[in-house]
Amino acid sequence: MTDDRNGNREDDSDAPAGDAESAVVDIEDVPIEGQIMLLAGAKASVPPERLPTLLTRAQADLGGRIEEYRRSYELVDETDEYAAFFVSTGHWAEVGERLGLDRREADALRRTHEEQLRRLGRRSDRREEFGSALEIREAAVVGV
Repeated sequence: MTDDRNGNREDDSDAPAGDAESAVVDIEDVPIEGQIMLLAGAKASVPPERLPTLLTRAQADLGGRIEEYRRSYELVDETDEYAAFFVSTGHWAEVGERLGLDRREADALRRTHEEQLRRLGRRSDRREEFGSALEIREAAVVGV
């Protein structure tokens, strides 16, 4: 990983790939809606063109840990496309560290997953429940 002229992390083509980075995940496998990506990316000061790469890297990492998430965290919604969890505070900082992301990138992932869960809450008439839980926990929406 190197920093580009704007301070954003970029993949080096010669850099060794870790487990999450070596998994092939397409943006279509990421259960985050495009509008959510734009909103969360803007709030976290991450360029919009950077967020899809961050989300696919995170999906590769989280998707490989889905059974661990099922055992460790509260599953709050699930479909054929995703499983949504409440995770502990600091979860996205840990994921960011594991993936070699900077603070803004990890924050963009946190915000993106949180906004996606809020949207799911509005659609399922669980807005207040999800909003209250997000005051003390974070969200992870994992493609399955």
